[in-house]
Amino acid sequence: MITDISDVRKNTRLMIDGVPYNVEDADFMKPGKGRAIYRLKLRNILTGNTIDRTYHSADKVEQAHLTYSEMQYLYKEEEHYVFMNTETFEQHFLAEDQLPNKKYFLKEGIVVNAVMLADKPIDINLPNFVELQVVQGGVTTRTDTITAQMKSATVETGYTIQVPNFVKEGDIIKVDTRTGAYAERVSAKK
Repeated sequence: MITDISDVRKNTRLMIDGVPYNVEDADFMKPGKGRAIYRLKLRNILTGNTIDRTYHSADKVEQAHLTYSEMQYLYKEEEHYVFMNTETFEQHFLAEDQLPNKKYFLKEGIVVNAVMLADKPIDINLPNFVELQVVQGGVTTRTDTITAQMKSATVETGYTIQVPNFVKEGDIIKVDTRTGAYAERVSAKK
């Protein structure tokens, strides 16, 4: 679908030279005279590389025709993550470099929304929150402070996160996948 450059926003997906890109940042600038300028920071969805492109107000761009499919994460095999379509039971592979930070929130059995380009998954949309077990907790020194003390903890997927002092190894915590931040403790180790 062809659209005006003025309709492009952050997280819009575009096709440029047959390659799908995600708009990471979009800046608009109107000089004193002349046409408006749109500067886009684009991330190649297939490789993860970023490029910068400049467009003028009259330019047209092609939006990527993407579909979405519900998939379940099964396991990691070498440098690939294996997902199963929940309707057709087909297995699909995504390379590790296609899931830069998202891989830290993948737990076996989690259901994700896969972004498909011509029946091939190119990205995933995670649920807003995931529950992960703390496998290693840092130590903090107790001091009299007004603000809450935070410490580093590693969860079962290998992700390191800042958590409150009361979180211990074995606790299940809820993590916001959009920011990578601690949300709450779901259950404490008994």
